[in-house]
Order: sequence, then structure tokens, then C-alpha cells
Amino acid sequence: MKREQILAWMKREAEEGYKNFSASLLPEVPKERILGVRLPKLRKLAAVIVKEGCQEYLAEEPGCLFEEVVLRGMVIGADGGSFEKTAGRIRDFLPYIDNWSVCDSFCSSLKGTKEYPEKMWPFLLECLQSGETYTIRFALVMMLQYYVSEKYRKQALDLLEHMRSGEYYVRMAAAWAVSIYYIHFPEEVMEWLEHCGLEEDVWRKALQKILESRRVSPEEKDKIRKLRARGRRQ
Repeated sequence: MKREQILAWMKREAEEGYKNFSASLLPEVPKERILGVRLPKLRKLAAVIVKEGCQEYLAEEPGCLFEEVVLRGMVIGADGGSFEKTAGRIRDFLPYIDNWSVCDSFCSSLKGTKEYPEKMWPFLLECLQSGETYTIRFALVMMLQYYVSEKYRKQALDLLEHMRSGEYYVRMAAAWAVSIYYIHFPEEVMEWLEHCGLEEDVWRKALQKILESRRVSPEEKDKIRKLRARGRRQ
């Protein structure tokens, strides 16, 4: 499918109201770069592109529109394949990620990670050391989507504890990751939260995300509120 065909389809599917809504959530993206196409529709288009053969599509630049970049990430994920093939495509795509929405939708698309978690993990550790805001966020969101398990819990929490970043979207992803690990391992993560070395605002944001979760019981939320009130043990 050619870029002109994709753009024509996107313009037909665009909704002005959804464009305004998306723009309000993506202050870092110029409004003129947003068309207003809903993500489920983009996923369906990605599936069509993959079915028709996506080699030619992926060989071209993704374009500068928000939806074009989102679509590229979805196609990479939908096409799947070996870790080696996917990792190369991820490396090529990471520089195009310039907002949280592209980052998070891309991570959600990479379901093939479940087939080769041991190979992807070192790649994510490399991304964490990149110094690039959305490459780091990519690694964090991948962790909370595909590595919430007993095998990776301690290492993941250690990485989160020692992470230092002044970037808002990195810090929020770190807090989000902590909350997801808490949902799955409440006792272990509660104990960790009581004395961990997370930066104060990341720690408090993690507690807030836990309190906002519908997957956390009232009793557990009471414990989190008490922890927030008294602070961490030295």
C-alpha cells in the first residue's frame, strides 16, 4: 500500500472532535500533525498492510503525521517474526518516537516479545542506558507489559529504584511500572516500597497510581495510604 493511499484513507477516517481530544492529550505534538484517526482503525489498517506484504512499506520513511508514525509501529508489531528481525526494526523506529502515545501503542503492538523474552531483555537494558527520553520510556513500558513475573521482578524493581531522570514521561513510566508490579506482587512490592530508594516524586506518583487502580483491594489501599502518610523507613 502506497503512502498516498494510506494518507487518503486516514483523511477519510479522521474525526475533527477526536483530533481535538488527541491534541489535548499530546501537548508536545503540534496540532497540525494530528489528523484524528482512532487507534482501533489504525490497527485494522496495519493488519491489512501486513497481509498485503509490508516490506516495501517499511522500506520508506514513515511520514511526519502522528497517525503515520503510530501506524508504522503497529505494522512492525503485527508483522512479528524473529527477535533479530524485530530488534532491527525497533532500532530503526525508536528515533521516530517523540511522544508517549506513539511509544505506548508501539509497545502494545510488540506481542511477539512473549515468544523471546530472554532475548528482548538485554535489548531493553541497553535502551535504558540510551539517554533518550522515549527510548527509555519504551524500555520501561515494555517491562510493565511483558516482564511482570517472578523471574524479572527483583531485577526490574532494582532498575526502577536506581533510575534517575529529569524527564517527566520517563518518571511517570517508572511510577506506572511500580504500580503494575505492586498489583501482581502486593506483599513483596509493599515491603520494597517501605524502604526503596525511588526518587520522592516517583515514589509518591507510584502510590497514587496504586490507589487509582481498580485491581487493588480496599484493604491494600488502606495500607498504601498509611505508607504515604508516614513515609519510608530509613
